[in-house]
This record gives sequence, structure tokens and C-alpha cells, in this order.
Amino acid sequence: MLDTPVSIRRAAMNLLARREHGHVELARKLRQRGADAEMIEVELQRLTDDGLLSEQRYLESYIRSRANEGRGPMRIREELTQRGLARGDVDHALNAAGIDWDERLYELWQRRFDGCSVDLKEKAKQSRFLAQRGYAVDSIRRLLDGRGDFQVFDD
Repeated sequence: MLDTPVSIRRAAMNLLARREHGHVELARKLRQRGADAEMIEVELQRLTDDGLLSEQRYLESYIRSRANEGRGPMRIREELTQRGLARGDVDHALNAAGIDWDERLYELWQRRFDGCSVDLKEKAKQSRFLAQRGYAVDSIRRLLDGRGDFQVFDD
């Protein structure tokens, strides 16, 4: 039971030591461990003031991690807004990440499908997979039709 400010701060710092967390996510985890909501907010504000809790670092870390797993910007945006982050902050962080999403899409397609699409049925299967991963339909269409910037990556 987390019933003192010290125990709440210690539990929050233990969670932050494992990985970055957003404010909403960290508060939820502390509440699940039995901490009082008012004490949580005070301690999380102290952690923010001390530079130990940062929404910006959390966004950057999460975006980088999910992009490396092959997730696209639409999927990442949805996951972060579900985690309680403001849509504007998420969009700004996605733009600031400096990730070439078309290149990531091409790499995922090469890795998953060996860079080939034969017939219409196979193209539809690949398109569904890539869209589910969070890539834009127009980018997927350009890739599978062999148009646009994707020609640059061909060997």
C-alpha cells in the first residue's frame, strides 16, 4: 500500500527507472497500487519539476520504440492518444521525430513479404497487413503499385 508521499515517489521512481512513462499512465499505475489520487498528483508534479518525469521524453521514447517495431504513424498516434496524451502533442512529436515513414514502410514490406507482390489477392493481403500496422493507405498504394519515392530503394 502506498500511503505516504515517500512511498509514492519511490514507487514512481522505480517505474521510471524501467522505462519512460507518461503522466496519465504513471498515475494509473500508482492508483492500482493503492495510492491516494491527491498525493499522486503532488508527487508527480514534484517528479516533473525535478526533471524525472517528462511527457516529451516519453513521447520520443515511445515513438522511436514503436517505429523500430515496424509500427506506422497512424497506429502510434492512436496508441498514444489512448494512453491519455494530447493529440496535438502527439502530432508534434511524430513530426519532430524525423522518421522517414515511407522508408520504414518499404523496409517492413521488404522484410515481411520479401519485396514482391504478385497478384491482386496478394496485394490486398499485403495492403491489409501494412494498414493494420498504421501506415497511410496512399503510401501503401504507391508502394504496391511501384510508384513514387519507393523506386529509390530498389536494388
